[in-house]
Amino acid sequence: MKIILALFFFFNSVTTLKAQEIMSPDTNAVKSIDGIVKEVLKLQSGESGKRRNWKALRNLFLPTATFTILNNSDSLQRPTETVSLDGFIELMHDDYYEKGYIEYETGKTIDEFNGIANVFQSFYGKDSENEEARGINSYQLVYFGKRWWIANLLWTLETDKVKIPKKYLRKN
Repeated sequence: MKIILALFFFFNSVTTLKAQEIMSPDTNAVKSIDGIVKEVLKLQSGESGKRRNWKALRNLFLPTATFTILNNSDSLQRPTETVSLDGFIELMHDDYYEKGYIEYETGKTIDEFNGIANVFQSFYGKDSENEEARGINSYQLVYFGKRWWIANLLWTLETDKVKIPKKYLRKN
């Protein structure tokens, strides 16, 4: 039964992807793991008043992708929050991001095997109020249709108690 459900979701995603490919702009970023994860940061970052290209961002992800943040604060009752692709784009329309948010890569490790990949990408982010943070994005990717797709994105921020290990701060 699990195999049947897995195949159903896979074929449903592929059918949705065919429609998405027709509607989305072509980009060279999806031809490499390095290119696609750098493109995510480029598209979600922006100075105040800059319009983001949501169509291009959608083109990087499977329609069924999930976005999960791990909040490592002891004061929070909900340590994780997960949203869909539509939910993530909706969050990016918040005033916090509309006033300006820049995020860039500071290091990365890539593990790949037979059409699947996992990327740990360390990042630095700064918002419009000059608040700064560092953290790790964890991407799960799949390769088919002559390109990479991001299946899931999970991230967490560095804390005073838990620093980013040096192995994730170097370029792969």
